[in-house]
Amino acid sequence: MENEISRVIVDTAFNIHSKLGPGLFESVYETILEYELVQKHRYEIKRQSPIPVVWEGVALELGFRADLIVENKVIIEIKSIDKLAPVHYKQMLTYLKLADLKLGLLLNFGEGLIKDGIKRVVNNL
Repeated sequence: MENEISRVIVDTAFNIHSKLGPGLFESVYETILEYELVQKHRYEIKRQSPIPVVWEGVALELGFRADLIVENKVIIEIKSIDKLAPVHYKQMLTYLKLADLKLGLLLNFGEGLIKDGIKRVVNNL
């Protein structure tokens, strides 16, 4: 299921990037990606969804937010920067562990070629 969802997400990101190009605000890409995934693919999306940290049985809201969660299966983190840094992978893996999900996609729309800005992060997939 996660792999099929990720294929649709990647295809949609390619389409958006080919039409708009790099350099817009992350919020623009996030809004359009959400629109496309909901309207054309009928996916359930949570946008800016809080990811709590559970400490000693208590869920603490600490300000962690996933840009998009698709079908409660795949987390999408959207960037619009020159290059992804190692901290972005670590952040995504932490989000996956906290949310108990298996697959995350880092989508960096700041790259000249979107294929260079798409990275899969897995948590026991």
